[in-house]
Amino acid sequence: MATLANFYSRVFDRADETPVERVVTHGNETRVRTFANEDICFFVKRIDNSDVVREADDKARGTCWKLIGSVVAAVVLLVGVLLPGAYSLLAGYQIQSLKQEAQRLSTEQASLELAEAALVSPARMEELAKEQQFIDPPAQKVVYLDKGGSLALNQPKK
Repeated sequence: MATLANFYSRVFDRADETPVERVVTHGNETRVRTFANEDICFFVKRIDNSDVVREADDKARGTCWKLIGSVVAAVVLLVGVLLPGAYSLLAGYQIQSLKQEAQRLSTEQASLELAEAALVSPARMEELAKEQQFIDPPAQKVVYLDKGGSLALNQPKK
């Protein structure tokens, strides 16, 4: 196993020295190889930082607010750039739906005009007149309006 300590010991040891390998035996003839750097002992001191109060850093606070402001400005700019494209996309959808509705309304108008033509046809009018027993008025009772004169409402009162 290549640890940094083993690497240093190989580099800085003299060539004539041979490393000594120690074997530890425990009861029942169990042999355990030595671990690398097991002769090094580290002392760990427990540090309690519960009473430490963090000192306010005005420079860091200003930096944070500048970062927040620049991010908000970038988002507003990005939304401003993307908004016309999104609006044109939605307007395209609306135009297509209006075209479809206009096509539907024109076909409906054509079908209604066809139905009206069938209802107002002279043949149907004669049929309705026969059903309701209408008769043509005699010629002396027919009054024809003069189209060339003025309207009755525009005549002065007498």
